[in-house]
Amino acid sequence: MADSLPTQFDVVIIGTGLPESILAAACSRSGQRVLHIDSRSYYGGNWASFSFSGLLSWLKEYQQNSDNVEELGALQKNPSSMTSSTLTELLDSSCSPEEKHKYFTSYEMPAKHTENSDREISTEVMDVEESLEKGKYRGDKTCTCTISDGDKGENKPAEDNTDQPKRNRITYSQIVKEGRRFNIDLVSKLLYSQGLLIDLLIKSNVSRYAEFENVTRILAFREGKVEQVPCSRADVFNSKELTMVEKRMLMKFLTFCLDYEQHPDEYQTFKQCSFSEYLKTKNLTPNLQHFVLHSIAMTSESSCSTIDGLKATRNFLQCLGRFGNTPFLFPLYGQGEIPQCFCRMCAVFGGIYCLRHKVQCLVVDKESGRCKAIIDHFGQRINAKYFIVEDSYLSEETCSNVQYKQISRAVLITDQSILKTDSDQQISILIVPPAEPGTCAVRVTELCSSTMTCMKDTYLVHLTCSSSKTAREDLESVVKKLFTPYAEIEIEKEELRKPRLLWALYFNMRDSSGISRSLYSGLPSNVYVCSGPDCGLGNEHAVKQAETLFQEIFPNEEFCPPPPNPEDITFDRDDKQPQALGTDDTTMAKVESSEESKNPENQGEHLKN
Repeated sequence: MADSLPTQFDVVIIGTGLPESILAAACSRSGQRVLHIDSRSYYGGNWASFSFSGLLSWLKEYQQNSDNVEELGALQKNPSSMTSSTLTELLDSSCSPEEKHKYFTSYEMPAKHTENSDREISTEVMDVEESLEKGKYRGDKTCTCTISDGDKGENKPAEDNTDQPKRNRITYSQIVKEGRRFNIDLVSKLLYSQGLLIDLLIKSNVSRYAEFENVTRILAFREGKVEQVPCSRADVFNSKELTMVEKRMLMKFLTFCLDYEQHPDEYQTFKQCSFSEYLKTKNLTPNLQHFVLHSIAMTSESSCSTIDGLKATRNFLQCLGRFGNTPFLFPLYGQGEIPQCFCRMCAVFGGIYCLRHKVQCLVVDKESGRCKAIIDHFGQRINAKYFIVEDSYLSEETCSNVQYKQISRAVLITDQSILKTDSDQQISILIVPPAEPGTCAVRVTELCSSTMTCMKDTYLVHLTCSSSKTAREDLESVVKKLFTPYAEIEIEKEELRKPRLLWALYFNMRDSSGISRSLYSGLPSNVYVCSGPDCGLGNEHAVKQAETLFQEIFPNEEFCPPPPNPEDITFDRDDKQPQALGTDDTTMAKVESSEESKNPENQGEHLKN
């Protein structure tokens, strides 16, 4: 309850995304009294993971809230990074074309912070309503699926009696029934085994709150075919895709990339060239050039310089072998587990958490220009020294000078892997090169049921790229290359067919990772802004951002130091706060009320609208 919340804190953090959660853990660990709040009903913000039914409820709630947006001072009622339109297809592999409409649901999600005006957004919604009336899209745009009494056997599609190889057929009703087995990430990322996030998880001992699996395969898409890329020395020499000459050439080049800085004469004259042009000068075959560029360096042909390509290749190679045969780890139960892990650490050291807790406005001192407090939706005043805010909570006026990039995302549920092997428990990453010059490559991450993100006999597939158009326009061509569309389900032979697409979701996310603080208008000096997810594969930007802001706020404190040994922890008799033996009393989570906060009249303050 709001009336039971303390009114004095050192740090108030609004939003529970990854950088905010890391900052909350770091501040609490350093002895600061932390209040961590979020207007949402779940942790993670735009880094969250949802069950299948939870995702549909989230989409429905977002649409309802965006239809009735109330202005709440300096902060928004329903922060979200969703932009453009979102279209969800529910495709049941066992239904007839006549009954296909039962599994096709259309969503339109107008978003805040887009370049479109309110009039343009309203027109977009009206167009969808008109198309629904005309029968162009079948279904209910409020996320209510027309599957009546599916478990009772009524209104079920007729069984296909044609001679087909026997296989388990996954239906939409099964997906709904097993919806709790799905953990669907809003943002698709992996952890580099030698990356900043792994180092932070180990250093702070937050890793004890999570489990991880090694990504088992790096794949490549070339000439319409998916192939496995050899990563380690053993993979290279065991590969059947490479000739013996290619194997020697690849090993020689990768050995050079590991210590390329020691041989500047090998690349100095190509600094101004793209990495793809540099690879052509190394006498690598087109096959090897493709593997190195798209599956090892994971860069684009035009925008990546030679130096950046060599750095990316070296980073890939240095991450090999630490935890497995590939450089990447994936957290069980989804990316949304990581912010929650840091929230647990914050709570262990005294942080207070409140979900579904909205903020009305900021209280700013007129003379100093510093924020002194927030007013929550209960009208309670909560004082603090520092305030950290996720950027999606900022008002439109504050963000009026900001131009955001966009991320195109798609989430698919399929019935088999894009590259079948003897094992059905493969975690794969694939980079699909751009089909046209000037467009972006598409990153495909395929998760199996052992990651606890999907039900048995299904795969959860994430597609990500920088936006040039809507998510569907950016990604649908790749989906068609890799997966079997509904109309072609029974055309191909079972042993030759591509994975069957059971369910698809397309949406755009806002990328605010490159926004400078100076672009936000009228921010008090002690209010710090955290950005949402970026388009990169790893989490380096979020970790760097959190560490930079922490050092700016507390320059004399260590960022997420290792926790003390349990036997070295004592309790202060007065406040029962844990403290490590041999530490200074100043590390205790105590807050001294300033004379200003004791003054009930709070002279010189105004509400930031």
